[in-house]
Amino acid sequence: MSRTSPPYRMARRADEPQLLPFIGPPSGHIFCVQRQSGPVWFAKYRTGTGRQIQKKIGPAWTRRGTPPAGYVNQAGAQRWLEATLEQIRVRTLPPLAGTPARFETAAAEWLRHIEHDRRRKPTTIRGYRMALDTHLLPRFGGLLLTEITTEEIERWVAGLDRTAATRVKLIVCLSGIYHRARRVWGITYDPVDDVQRPPLKPTYDLLVYSTDDIHRLVAAAASQRDAAIYLTAAFTGLRMGELLALEWRDVDFDRCVVRVRGSWSGTELTVPKSGKVRSVPLATQVAGALASLACDERTGLVFPGRNGHLDRRALRRRFHLAQEAAGLRRLRFHDLRHSFATTMVGHTSIVRVQEWMGHSDLHSTLRYLHYTPRSDDAHLVARAFS
Repeated sequence: MSRTSPPYRMARRADEPQLLPFIGPPSGHIFCVQRQSGPVWFAKYRTGTGRQIQKKIGPAWTRRGTPPAGYVNQAGAQRWLEATLEQIRVRTLPPLAGTPARFETAAAEWLRHIEHDRRRKPTTIRGYRMALDTHLLPRFGGLLLTEITTEEIERWVAGLDRTAATRVKLIVCLSGIYHRARRVWGITYDPVDDVQRPPLKPTYDLLVYSTDDIHRLVAAAASQRDAAIYLTAAFTGLRMGELLALEWRDVDFDRCVVRVRGSWSGTELTVPKSGKVRSVPLATQVAGALASLACDERTGLVFPGRNGHLDRRALRRRFHLAQEAAGLRRLRFHDLRHSFATTMVGHTSIVRVQEWMGHSDLHSTLRYLHYTPRSDDAHLVARAFS
C-alpha cells in the first residue's frame, strides 16, 4: 500500500453505505408524528458507528389503558427503542442492518478489519490487496452481495488460469468478506459456503543444499556480512525476515543460543510468524562468523543496512549471484531454512526441530521426516526382524 493511497476504497454510489469508524455507544429517542390516518410513533437512533436510522414503530395509542393489537403507547415505543439499542450494544443487531451492501464496499470493510482490527502482517495485507485488485473486484465489485450466486463463483473459479493454491486463496478471501458482512450488515446469505474448492495435492519434494554446498555458497559470497547471513540461515533455520531483525542482544555466545524475537517485513518490524519468541542453538561455525562481524559495543542489528535494515530484494539478488559463482543450482533463499530442517531431523527428535523452526503445529514439521530418514533406521528394522 502506498503512502498516498487510502487504507480502503470508499463507496462510489449513492446507495452504498460509507465505511464509518466507531464513534460511541448507540443512543436515540422516540417521537410522534401526526398523519392523516392518525398519530404514529417513530424512533430515531444512532448506531455505534454514528450512522443515524429512523424507523416507524407503529400507530400511536393516545387513550388510557392497554393499547389494542397493532397500536403502541408511549411506554411501548420507549421499550422498543431501548430493546433495539441493547441489541446493537450486544452486537445481535449489526450496525448497518438493512442497508444494501455492494461487494466492493464489503471487500473494503473486510480488508480494513483484518489490517486494523486483527492487525495482520503487512505482507499478508499486501497479498490480500493484490488478490482483490487483480481478481475479485474486477469480477464482483459492482454487484450487491445478495446478487452473487454459488454457481457463478464456481464457474468463475474454474475458468481462472491459475494454480489450485491461488484459486483456493481467492475462495478464502470471498469467504472472509461474507463472514465480515454478517457482522456489519447482518446478511444471512452466504454463497461461498457451498463452493467446491479445488483439491490441493500435498507435496513433500524439497530442494535443499548439502553441507558441502552451503560451504561453497558461503565461500562465494560477495562480502563477509553476506557469508555470515547465508551460514546463519542454513545452520539456524531462521527466516529472512527474522535474520534481518536479529539484534546483538538476541545472540547469546555464552549459552550458545539465538533468540528470535522479531521479523522485518520490508516496511515494519513485526513478531515472528508463529507469534512466539523462540530460541535456536548457535552452532560453533555460526558463532565464529558472527563474532567476526561484531564490534566492541555489540548493539543494534547484527546485519544492518545503510539506512537501517537490509533490503530484502537486494539480498536475494546477491544470493543468486553467489549461487552462480559457486556453481550451484538456483534455489530460493528460503530453501536454506529447509536445508537446516532436513539435516537436523535426521539427528534429533521431530519435536526439537519443530521448536527450533517455530512451527505452530507438528504437521508442518512432519514433511521433513519423509525427506531425511535417520541414519540408524535400516539397522533398527533389520535387528527387529532378525
